[in-house]
Amino acid sequence: MVEELVGVVAAVGAGALVYVASAARVVKQYERGVVFRLGRLHGDVRRPGFNLVVPAVDRMRKVNLQIVTMPIPAQEGITRDNVTVRVDAVVYFKVVDPAAAIVNVEDYRFAVSQMAQTSLRSIIGKSELDDLLSNREKLNQGLELMIDSPAVEWGVTIDRVEIKDVSLPDTMKRSMARQAEADRERRARLINADAEYQASKKLAQAAHQMADTPSALQLRLLQTVMAVAAEKNSTLVLPIPVELLRFLERGQQPSGPTAGHAGAADQAEIAEGAVDRTEQAEEAMEQLRRAVEQ
Repeated sequence: MVEELVGVVAAVGAGALVYVASAARVVKQYERGVVFRLGRLHGDVRRPGFNLVVPAVDRMRKVNLQIVTMPIPAQEGITRDNVTVRVDAVVYFKVVDPAAAIVNVEDYRFAVSQMAQTSLRSIIGKSELDDLLSNREKLNQGLELMIDSPAVEWGVTIDRVEIKDVSLPDTMKRSMARQAEADRERRARLINADAEYQASKKLAQAAHQMADTPSALQLRLLQTVMAVAAEKNSTLVLPIPVELLRFLERGQQPSGPTAGHAGAADQAEIAEGAVDRTEQAEEAMEQLRRAVEQ
């Protein structure tokens, strides 16, 4: 009798262990369990930890609540300004309602992927090329709204959408390169023209200053000659000032008819002035010669 009782207890215990083993379900921290009893949604979503279901009656499906990173394949389209481009992106989303993600849509990952591709092609057709290249933040927000609207019914929320790369045809790349080069050349010419304008104003002021002081022009000429003469590999062509030739011409000019009527004192004064001018001319020539030798 005792042996039979022990056998029954052992059989019941073994059956209980088999039942518990078949009914036990472990839900991880980042998961939630959705239980279907005879095909119908039963009870609330099971929390992480140890859970029991009725074997052969209940069926549990686990849903991952982690953020999913899903790349969108490159989509080819024509922008609003008639440029053919290929754009790829990436979608970050997560499940917020496990029951809706299982019941309302067959495969929420596939649904989000298809909706993202469709929305990306739509964004390409509504945007211009400059927006795709430089105004991506606004396009990312618009793309996120387009995907998030139907995804709410699937128990999914879109965390963010980022456009990764925009591929352009080779002809468009060359055109953009020529445009950038032309723009930089235009800016360089404007800067050069502005520099020439400012330099011309300074030169005009310097010309007025030298006009008031004629000797400043001679000093400037000597400085230029000295600067050029410092280069040993150049041939120096020295210009002779017109004033110097005039000094020589006046010093060697013969006396006119009126000179015969002048007195001896006037003739002596004229001769002395000619000698002075000749000496000044010789001194100027000597300064030029020294400048050239230096």
